[in-house]
Amino acid sequence: MMTYAAAAAAAALVAPFPSPSPSSTSLLSLNSAVDVVEVQHNQDSVYKWRLVLAYDGTRYAGWQYQESPPTVQCAVEKALIQTTKLPRKDLQLVGASRTDAGVHAWGQVAHFVTPFNYENLDRVHMALNGLLPSDIRVRETSPASAEFHARFSVKSKIYHYKIYSDTIMDPFQRRFAYHNMYKLNTAAMREAAKYFVGKHDFTSFENASHNDRVPDPVKHIFRFDVKEMGALLQLEVEGSGFLYRQVRNMVALLLQIGKEAIPPDIVPYILASRDRKELAKYSFYLPPHGLCLVSINYNESHLLPPPDCPAKSFGMHHTIRKCKVVYY
Repeated sequence: MMTYAAAAAAAALVAPFPSPSPSSTSLLSLNSAVDVVEVQHNQDSVYKWRLVLAYDGTRYAGWQYQESPPTVQCAVEKALIQTTKLPRKDLQLVGASRTDAGVHAWGQVAHFVTPFNYENLDRVHMALNGLLPSDIRVRETSPASAEFHARFSVKSKIYHYKIYSDTIMDPFQRRFAYHNMYKLNTAAMREAAKYFVGKHDFTSFENASHNDRVPDPVKHIFRFDVKEMGALLQLEVEGSGFLYRQVRNMVALLLQIGKEAIPPDIVPYILASRDRKELAKYSFYLPPHGLCLVSINYNESHLLPPPDCPAKSFGMHHTIRKCKVVYY
């Protein structure tokens, strides 16, 4: 349900635009009790905006839009449509990573476009978070250059998979970490993880996908770290990109190595086979809830702000404007 503040913020941001001639530009001042926002509208102009999103993926069927929601993209588009008063096809929302059902994100990135410019992004930011469900949040809103693309400008992505290794699961970790009751040889897991680093063909670690794209199976893994934090084991992997369920399949193999069911040098053998069936002989299904998209790195030149753009927004702190304490 939309809060009063969100409704007021959304009303302050958007109003129906007049239809100017192609050569004309109209400047519309929208006044409200919440804020005053100036929006410039030009039929020939397209303005691009970048969002950094965090979400608990537990109840979503992944990021990607589909006809049968709920998906994260559907929720974000719904909030954008209400805020901008633009139809879905005009927003052209694109996410950097098509996170799978049940996978979480702290640093998902998306971009969308509008035919008008904003003078201030703080109210846009507040309106979006007021409209979104509580398990999805916009962490940052910023203007983007024409060259920026949420997916194609990516240099690397960082994923974390959390494993809680103890006889009894911490109930506060149950939605964000996989419960493992076996003792793990973390030294063997670190040794095995090193085999993934570098440029390899990861065909053996890709699950069959439902989309029509044929991705390049050669990916560059920059680092694969195994970090111990008490009972919590965090596997951090950074790469140029990942195939469908590649991260979970790599972690599942490392978990078997940690249990000492197979040796660390099984990794190069499975990589060389380029056969998903070979991995299935040694590994098992690993659930999505331990996986989180932590951050995405971009080409620096594509992150440069465009001219005449508003400052990026990291959210607004509330302040008390008038003391309401009764003095006796």
